[in-house]
Amino acid sequence: MNEKTTQSSNENRLLRAVEIAQILNISRAFAYRLMQQGKIRTVVIAKTRRVRPADLQDFINRSLSPAPFQNWAK
Repeated sequence: MNEKTTQSSNENRLLRAVEIAQILNISRAFAYRLMQQGKIRTVVIAKTRRVRPADLQDFINRSLSPAPFQNWAK
């Protein structure tokens, strides 16, 4: 398997709530809540919800603050 194939399979891999929680450094319950509220788009397979990496990145991009905090330490 070459690097391009590996990258493609990683892009197509669907993430579970526990993985979302680890990536975002939040609780699994909060990850489920974000998914259930539609804040992170999901793919529903039977009774399970999964997240495409691109949809997680979209959520992160939408969540960015407009400008860096000034005087953060004060």
